[in-house]
Amino acid sequence: MNRNPGAAEHTAAESDADASGSPVGRRVILGMLGLGAAGMAAAPWLERRLDTVLAAAADKDPTGVTGLLPGAGGFRYYSVTSSVPHKDADSYRLTVGGLVDRPAGYRLADLRALPQHRIVRDVQCVTGWRVPHTSFEGVRLATLLEAAGVRPGAGAVRFTCFDGAYSESLTLEQARRDDVLVALRMRDEPLGHSHGGPVRLYVAPMYFYKSAKWLSGIEVTREVRPGYWEHRGYDVDAWVGTSNGRDDAPTA
Repeated sequence: MNRNPGAAEHTAAESDADASGSPVGRRVILGMLGLGAAGMAAAPWLERRLDTVLAAAADKDPTGVTGLLPGAGGFRYYSVTSSVPHKDADSYRLTVGGLVDRPAGYRLADLRALPQHRIVRDVQCVTGWRVPHTSFEGVRLATLLEAAGVRPGAGAVRFTCFDGAYSESLTLEQARRDDVLVALRMRDEPLGHSHGGPVRLYVAPMYFYKSAKWLSGIEVTREVRPGYWEHRGYDVDAWVGTSNGRDDAPTA
């Protein structure tokens, strides 16, 4: 899930970012456009390189212009902050708490050791772009909720991110769907930083701003707390094709 609500490209979202860093210049933009065209027909390694270049540029672009440029895989890169720290197997932690009997903390290795599930769906951004047949793999959110022991009276789940700004929520019923993952892999590779790694939320049937990037916290709550984009007018229930005034084809 983020400078423009593809959230995420995610999530994941548009930017309230401060103006630190230098705007991306005209030559850089033209160069990236050229790379984008070349990348569509290039080998996978060149596509990955293009994604890396665009993500790095977006991290230093307070104008948000880079969010308009598709990467080689069709994704845009958004962040609601001017920079996001990188996490690895040693530094990453995911906490599960709130209205649960057994609060927990998971390292990356702990999540990888749990049963993994793979989903292949289209990714749909509320701004209109779509990336077809994209695979995500990870732990079903329902598995982590079951392990934590959800208490009576709970009705929702809130998600926080280690960018320090982004948040999202689902109802408890939505969170327990089989097509909602705590994702560790995308396109059969470990989830990279620019795509919200090492761990992100993936809500397959909803617009991509619900799939919060850089996931750090899962909190079970009594009721839904509107997330970053909902506070700015976006729908809380973001089913593809039936929310935010759009009629895109459903992704589930």
